[in-house]
Amino acid sequence: MPGHSSGLHTFVWDIYDIVEPLVGHAVVAHAGGVRQIAEARVKTDKEDVKRLIRLLIADILPEVWVPSRPVRELRGLISYRQRLVKTGAVFRNRLQSLLHSHNLVLPEEGLLSQEWWARQEKISLLEKLQIGQEIALLAEIEKHKAEVDQELGKQSLGETWGRAAVRLMQLPGIGVVIAMTILSAIGDIQRFASADKLVGYSGLGAGVHDSGKEHIEKRITKSGRKELRWAMIEAAWRAVRMSPYWKEQYEKFFHRMRRESQAIVVVAVWHVLSKEETDIHASEEALAYKMLLLSWSLSADVRM
Repeated sequence: MPGHSSGLHTFVWDIYDIVEPLVGHAVVAHAGGVRQIAEARVKTDKEDVKRLIRLLIADILPEVWVPSRPVRELRGLISYRQRLVKTGAVFRNRLQSLLHSHNLVLPEEGLLSQEWWARQEKISLLEKLQIGQEIALLAEIEKHKAEVDQELGKQSLGETWGRAAVRLMQLPGIGVVIAMTILSAIGDIQRFASADKLVGYSGLGAGVHDSGKEHIEKRITKSGRKELRWAMIEAAWRAVRMSPYWKEQYEKFFHRMRRESQAIVVVAVWHVLSKEETDIHASEEALAYKMLLLSWSLSADVRM
C-alpha cells in the first residue's frame, strides 16, 4: 500500500488494520520513494501492483513506519488542534484588517469586544453582522481548543505518554503542547538509531550537494513531519529566550541558526527520550515553576 510518511490518510491505516492479520507481513510503501510508479507512462492499478511486487522482491521497497493506535490517535488530536488554531487565525486576521481599513485603534477591551465594535459608527451594519458572528465563532473555537489542551495535559501525565512527556518538559522551551506534538510525530524513539537520524526525520538537517569537485551544504531539507519541525523550531526559539545555556548556543551558531541551533534541540530530545538522560543545563527552579503552571492550567479531576 503506498502512502506518505508525513501525512498518511486515515483510510490507509484502516486498510492496513484489515489486511495485517490476514497476511504474514504487511508493508506500507512511501509514495514519494516509489517514484517509478508515479512517473510510469502506463498507469493502472494492476501495473502499479506489479512494480510494487518487483521492488518488494528485490528488498528495495521504501517502507513507511506503521504507528501504533495510540500514536495515530494522538496525531489526530494534534492535527485537530492545529486546524482550530488556523481557523481562529483567519477570523482574527479578518478583524485586524477591519481595524486597518477603517483606521481604528485596538481598544483596551481587546479585539473580541462585541460592545466596542457595536459602537463604531464607521462600520456598516453588514460588517457588524459579520463581526458579531466571527467573534462568536472565535469564542467557540477557543472553548474547543481549551478542551483539547486539557486532554493533552491529561495525556501528558497518563500511563502511555506520561514518562516521556515529563522528561521532555524538563528541556527549556518545551511545554505540554510542544511535548505532545513531538511525541506524536516521533512515536517510538527506538526506531531512530542516532540523534542524526532524528535530525533528518525532523527535516532540520542541511541538504548536501556532493560531487567529485565540490561539497556544498544547502538549506534545511524540510523533509519528514512538518509538525515535528514546527515544534522543534518553536522550542528552539523559546529556549533561547529562557535559558542562558541555549542563548549561548544561539550566539555560538548565530550565522547559521536555522540549522545548527535548532538541530541541537533535536539532539537533546533524542538523548532525553532514547537514553532517558536528564538535562544537566536545566534550572530546577524553572522546571518546578513550569510544573506548577501546568498543574494550575489543568482541571481539578485531571490534576488529581
